[in-house]
Amino acid sequence: MGRTRNAITAAVALALAWQADNAVAEKRDQPARATRLPQVLAPRAVVMDVATGTELFAKNSQEIGGIASTGKIFVAMVVRRRGIVLDGVTEITKVDRDYARGGARTRLHVRHSFKNIDLLRAMLIASDNRAPTALGRAVGLDPAGLIAAMNDLAAQLGLPNTRFTDPSGLRGNVSTAREMAIAFKTALHDPVLLEIMKTRRVTLRSIHSRPRRITYRNTNKALHRTQYRVEGGKTGFTKMAGYCLVIAAHIAGRDIIMVFLGERKKSARYTDFHRLARWLTESGIPQSDNLPTITGKSSVIPAAATGMGSL
Repeated sequence: MGRTRNAITAAVALALAWQADNAVAEKRDQPARATRLPQVLAPRAVVMDVATGTELFAKNSQEIGGIASTGKIFVAMVVRRRGIVLDGVTEITKVDRDYARGGARTRLHVRHSFKNIDLLRAMLIASDNRAPTALGRAVGLDPAGLIAAMNDLAAQLGLPNTRFTDPSGLRGNVSTAREMAIAFKTALHDPVLLEIMKTRRVTLRSIHSRPRRITYRNTNKALHRTQYRVEGGKTGFTKMAGYCLVIAAHIAGRDIIMVFLGERKKSARYTDFHRLARWLTESGIPQSDNLPTITGKSSVIPAAATGMGSL
C-alpha cells in the first residue's frame, strides 16, 4: 500500500511540474504571438494613430497608385472650405451625367434638385458619381475648377504624391496610403463630414414636380458589422485602382485611421481591417521606436481607369 501511495504521489508531482513548465513556456511565448505581424492582403496599407499622427503599421505606404472614390473626401473638404450652403439647392445636370459616365449606377436623376447636404450624403455614404460636379457647381466651380481646387488642397496639406485629374475618381487620381491617412485625418476634423461618414443609412427626397425618395445604405460595411466602434470611412473601386478603403475607428483605447489600397477582392479590405484591429487589441499600441514596416519594391502603379467605379 505504501509503495502504491508513493507512486501516486510521484505521478501527481510529475504532472504538476509538467503543468508549471508549460505555463512558463506559454507565458514566454505570448509576447511573440501578440507581436507577430498580421497578414495584410492590401498591396498598400497604413495604420495611423489620430492623436499623434504616428504610423503604427505600414506596408508600401509611400507607393503611389490609384485611390478611386476615396478621393471624394477631397471634394467634400473643398466645398466645405468654400462655404457651401448646406440648405442650398443644386440641380443635377447633363454635365454631372457626363462626368459620371462609366461608373456605377446613379440615383441622382437629371433635372432633379437636391439640398447640398443631401448631395454630400449621396457622395460620401453611397459614392454617387454625379454628386461631385454638382457640389462643385454649388460653390461656383466647374469640373476643371473643382479638380484644380482638389490639387491645391493636396498641396496645402503637404501631400506631394496626391494628384487629381477627375472629380469622382473614375479616370485617374493617385496618392499613397500615408497621404490618404493624413487627408482623412483632416476631413475628420469637420463635424459635418464626420457625421455623414458614420451614418449607416439615410433617405433623401429630390425637389421636382415628381419627387423621388432615395434610401442609401453606407458602402462601408464595417459600419454595419463589427465589434469595433467605427467612426466613419470612405470606400472606392475601379478596375485599375482595385478595392480601396479609408476608415477611422476607436481601437485599444485610441482613435485609429487605416487605409487599404489596391485590394483584389471586395471583402479583403474588411478582412484586413479586422486583422489589424485584432492585432492592435491583442498586442497594444506599438511603441514609436518599434513600428512594423513592410516595404516592397518602390513603384508607381497606373491608376487610369474607367468602368464600374465607386464602391
